[in-house]
Amino acid sequence: MVRWTKPAKLDLRKIHDYIAADSRFYAQKVSMELIDKAQNLNHFPEIGRIVPEIGDPNIRELLIYSYRLIYEIFPSKIEVLALIHSKRNFIKDFINEERH
Repeated sequence: MVRWTKPAKLDLRKIHDYIAADSRFYAQKVSMELIDKAQNLNHFPEIGRIVPEIGDPNIRELLIYSYRLIYEIFPSKIEVLALIHSKRNFIKDFINEERH
């Protein structure tokens, strides 16, 4: 089962709102693509690459458009931890940030 953490949901909302300022159509398209790719993790949890900055085989990422969908694999679930633009500083914005 794929579960979105509160910070990841907030990331998704921010992405949607940012894109919607220019195009509601593309905001919906990108949001749905991110959600659909996350749902595919139910069937193929190891499809994403190991996040290089972390090196933990249970923390992986999918690259979707310009975003890194960061997720963690647990025995009974998958948690989407964050959606981060690929141009952002991963160490500063994810690892050093409180994401609870």
